[in-house]
Amino acid sequence: MKTSPVLTIGEMSERTGVATSALRFYESIGLIMSERSAGNQRRFQRSVVRRVAVIKAAQRAGISLESIGEALGGLPTGRAPNRRDWEQLSRAWESELEARIARLTKIRDDLSGCIGCGCLSIDSCALFNPGDELAETLGGTNKLEAAG
Repeated sequence: MKTSPVLTIGEMSERTGVATSALRFYESIGLIMSERSAGNQRRFQRSVVRRVAVIKAAQRAGISLESIGEALGGLPTGRAPNRRDWEQLSRAWESELEARIARLTKIRDDLSGCIGCGCLSIDSCALFNPGDELAETLGGTNKLEAAG
């Protein structure tokens, strides 16, 4: 049995595990491309399967579709992304992920400091008021403490 050089959207969905609606969305924002049959049906080159795999892996890592699109824009169309492409993409996303990890670690640490403190201070809480931004306008007093 000879395999077709192109896949229908249903076949692409089955091969990638991505819903047809998501594939249409990816196409609408330029992450993937298809050709149209004589009946105006989408036909995807087999190389798009690997491209969708890269998109899914990047999304699992927390990379935004915008960043994914920018990165994929530098890859040649018409061929599947290869190991070297993936290494290049993942290096480019490393600093973005490191910054996100640092932010999440700070939030976790701030949250750990809040658990059980009972301050209920929206004015000076590191999570509700990072950097004590309200101190200047409120004179550094906690409304709940002032009321008590």
